[in-house]
Amino acid sequence: MPTTRKLEFPNTRGESLAGALNLPDREPRAWVLFAHCFTCDRNSVAAARIARGLAAHGYAVLRFDFTGLGSSSGEFANTSFSSNVEDLVAAADYLRREYQAPALLIGHSLGGTAVLSAAGQIDECRAVVTIGAPATPEHVEKQFGASRAQIEREGEAEVSLAGRKFRIRRAFLEDLKQHPLADQVARLRRALLVFHAPLDEVVSIDEAGRIFMAARHPKSFVSLDGADHLLTRLADAQYVADTIAAWVSRYLSQEEPVRPPVQGGEVLVAEVNQRFTREITTDDHAWLGDEPKSAGGDNLGPDPYEHLLAALGACTSMTLRMYANRKAWPLDDVEVRVTHERRHIEDCQNCESEDGKVEVLSRHIILQGSLSQEQRSRLMEIADRCPVHRTLEADLRIETQLTADRQSRR
Repeated sequence: MPTTRKLEFPNTRGESLAGALNLPDREPRAWVLFAHCFTCDRNSVAAARIARGLAAHGYAVLRFDFTGLGSSSGEFANTSFSSNVEDLVAAADYLRREYQAPALLIGHSLGGTAVLSAAGQIDECRAVVTIGAPATPEHVEKQFGASRAQIEREGEAEVSLAGRKFRIRRAFLEDLKQHPLADQVARLRRALLVFHAPLDEVVSIDEAGRIFMAARHPKSFVSLDGADHLLTRLADAQYVADTIAAWVSRYLSQEEPVRPPVQGGEVLVAEVNQRFTREITTDDHAWLGDEPKSAGGDNLGPDPYEHLLAALGACTSMTLRMYANRKAWPLDDVEVRVTHERRHIEDCQNCESEDGKVEVLSRHIILQGSLSQEQRSRLMEIADRCPVHRTLEADLRIETQLTADRQSRR
């Protein structure tokens, strides 16, 4: 059964940092370093639950209190974003000395921004995960509200954050401006996984977009639909832990296959585990495919039929938008819902089948805007002309080849 061990280690200034080490019930698959959110501590809901979830998957996770927070010594007023990054490097040094250097860095909120900055100083790090992270440290200034002017004017001020009082000094604000994170993310050279809730009210999902666009491949994005910024629901934290464990396994495996780069127009589907989880990669994007838990999967991504329906729905919506824009028609919004079913031949008009059954994809299209009936009718005709629709209804053949080895694909 996984266990938790309390520990302490020094930072670069000789202050003591308090940590908790979540250990699996077997030899760790890898060692992980977790950075908590701004003004939180190692026992925050997200940090504790995700660490326990990863330990259950076989990972050892160190989470600790930054200087001046939780049980760590030092004054919070004397800290900065730079000192948080230094604390992370000190934690990695401690793991390297006492156990094994971290191969994976995880950061929540501003902790995510910090691990992006620290990763380049930890040679053994092979993958980085951010959860609800801002793209720049300066984003945290928004939490200071009206106190920011007082900090600038008087040099410091007491700020109320999440119901607690913290003293913030001008040096803290000045330090936030000294970190060109976009350049660091572009030079990351580690696999990156970005989590973000679409309706995060603390850090906009636009911040996740900036991180993702600045990063180079391999990179992945996972939407935390319905989650709040602090991941207070157990199900959300467990989902994050399960997804990280599935995603990172291919980047930490010592026997990871070396695959040629994905070419334009090509889609690569690679195993993440020996069940149903798959990483799907194009030349610009990567995401997970899976089966629901009811079918024996981990439900970490859309199933194959959902990918098929998404292709038809997305192509239909894009084609309608392109046509309406070209005609300058008042199309305010397009909504396309696609379903799949198998029907008996007697229930389907204009269907031909030798086995008495037919596969049916049904589209339900909603067109918002002050469109005339003629325009709506024309757009419904255009829906049938989207390229994916034409491909599915064409005389389609699938050609399959067994390739002897990866070298022949180069």
